[in-house]
Amino acid sequence: MTKDERFVILASSLGTVFEWYDFYLYGSLAGIIGAQFFSAYPPGTRDIFALLAFAAGFLVRPFGAIVFGRVGDIVGRKYTFLVTILIMGLSTFIVGLLPNAATIGIAAPIILIALRLLQGLALGGEYGGAATYVAEHAPQGRRGYYTSFIQTTATLGLFLSLLVILFTRTLTGEKDFADWGWRIPFLVSVALLGISVWIRLRLNESPVFQRMKDEGKSSKAPLTEAFANWANAKIVLLALFGGVMGQGVVWYTGQFYALFFLQSILKVDGYTSNLLIAWSLLLGTGFFVVFGALSDRIGRKPVILAGCAIAALTFFPIFKMITTNANPALEKAIESAKVEVFADPAGCGDLFNPVGTRVFTAPCDTARAFLAQSSVKYSTVSGPAGSGVKVMVNGKEIPYANAKDGNPAITAAVTAAGYPKAGDAGVVKMAHPFDIFRPQVAAVIGLLFILVIFVTMVYGPIAAMLVELFPTRIRYTSMSLPYHIGNGWFGGLLPATAFAIVASTGDIYAGLWYPVIFAAITVVIGFLFLPETKDVDITKT
Repeated sequence: MTKDERFVILASSLGTVFEWYDFYLYGSLAGIIGAQFFSAYPPGTRDIFALLAFAAGFLVRPFGAIVFGRVGDIVGRKYTFLVTILIMGLSTFIVGLLPNAATIGIAAPIILIALRLLQGLALGGEYGGAATYVAEHAPQGRRGYYTSFIQTTATLGLFLSLLVILFTRTLTGEKDFADWGWRIPFLVSVALLGISVWIRLRLNESPVFQRMKDEGKSSKAPLTEAFANWANAKIVLLALFGGVMGQGVVWYTGQFYALFFLQSILKVDGYTSNLLIAWSLLLGTGFFVVFGALSDRIGRKPVILAGCAIAALTFFPIFKMITTNANPALEKAIESAKVEVFADPAGCGDLFNPVGTRVFTAPCDTARAFLAQSSVKYSTVSGPAGSGVKVMVNGKEIPYANAKDGNPAITAAVTAAGYPKAGDAGVVKMAHPFDIFRPQVAAVIGLLFILVIFVTMVYGPIAAMLVELFPTRIRYTSMSLPYHIGNGWFGGLLPATAFAIVASTGDIYAGLWYPVIFAAITVVIGFLFLPETKDVDITKT
C-alpha cells in the first residue's frame, strides 16, 4: 500500500468514524435527551418521543442516499462527502447548544427533530461516497481489503461515542451529567469536524471518476439510469435482498440489540452493559479487515452469506448462553416458573408496538405488557366469554387490577417464584473498565465477541461488493440506496421491532426471529441470484 493510498483510506475512514460518532451519540443518550426536550410529557411518553426522533434519523437515510448519490455521480465523490460531513458535524454541535424545552418550549423538540433529520440525510450520503472513493483508488484484487477499513468506521464510531460518554459521566457525576454534562460529547464533536474537513480538503478527486468526467461520459440523470432502467434496478433489488438486508439485521443484532437485550431484558446496569459491548467491539473490530481481505481471495458472496447463515443458525443458543452467564437467576426462573394470563380472548389485543405510540388500557393487555417489561415469560390462556383477567404464578392466582400501581402483588409473586429483583447480586456487574477477568464477565464478553465476529463477516466485504455491482457513472447513487434501506430500515428498526415481538409473545428470545428470518431469506436469494463480483473491472463507465 503506497503512502497516497494510506492517506486516502485514513481521510475517508476518519471522517466516517466521526460521522458515526455523531449519529450514535443521540442513541446512547436518548433517555436523557427525552427528559431535556420532551419534558412536557410523562416519562414513558417522553422516552417514546426520544426514540422516535432517533428512528427518524434512520428512516431518512435512504433519501439522503438518493439526494447525495445523485450529486456524487454528477459533481464528484470528494466534494459530496465534504458537504455531508459538514452537515452532520454542525447538526451535532448545535444539539449540544440547543436550549431545552424548559427554556424555549415546543421549539426545542421541533429543532431537535429537524437536526436529527439532517443527520440522517448526511449519513445517507456519507457512506456511499467514502466507500466508492476508496474502492476507486484500490488496485484490482485488493478492494475488499482497502474498503474493509471503511467498514470498521461504524463500530469505531459507536466505540468512540461510548468511551466519551463513559469518560464524561465519570468526570461530572451522574447528576451533573443528566443536567448539563450530556452536552459535552456533542460539543467536542466540533473538534472532530475540524480535523475531518482539514484532511478531506487535501484529497484529490477519485481517478476513476475524474477520467470518466474528462472523457465526457458522466451521467446527466443518474437517478433515471439507476432506478428507471430495469437492468440496473434489478441489481439494486438483488443487492438489497440478497446481501444488504441480511447484513443489516446481523449487524444490528450483534451490536445494538445485544446492548438492548442486556439492559432491558437481562436487567444489566447501563455502565456494565456499555463496557461489555465496548470490550467485544475492541476485540472484534480488526476482523472487519480480516474478512474484507479474505473476500479478495475467495469472493464476497461466500463470506457474506456464510456470516448470515451461521448467525441465523446460532443466534438463539448464543443469546440463551448470554442469559445463563449474565443473569443466571432469570434463566432458572424462566425454566421453572409457570406464569399464565387467563382472559377472555375478546378482551385481549395485539401487543405488537414497535414504535411505542400505542397505549394499552384493557386489563389483559396491561397485564401482559407489565410481565413483558419485567422480563417474565408468560403464556396467554383463553378464559370463558366475559371472564375477567387472572394472573396465575405456579398455579396460584394473583390479584390483578391495573398496571399503574406497579402491580406489587405480581412482582412479589414472580420474585417468590425465582425471578430476580432489580440489582440482584447474581446479575453480571463490572466494578471498573478493566474488571474483565472474572469468569462471569469474561464469559459474557466472549459471547458478545462471537456476535461481533458475525458482524465482521457480513459487513467487512459488503462495501466492495456494492461498488463492484454498479458502473462508475451511476455507482454512488446505485449502491447507496440498497445499503441504507438494508441498514437504516431493516437493521435500524430491528431493536424496537424485536422487543415488540418479545412483549407480544411473552418469550424473551422471540424477538430473535426477526434477524433469523431476514438473514435466512438473504442466504437463499443471495445464493441463487446474486453474482460474484470480486474480479469485476470497476473502471468501466
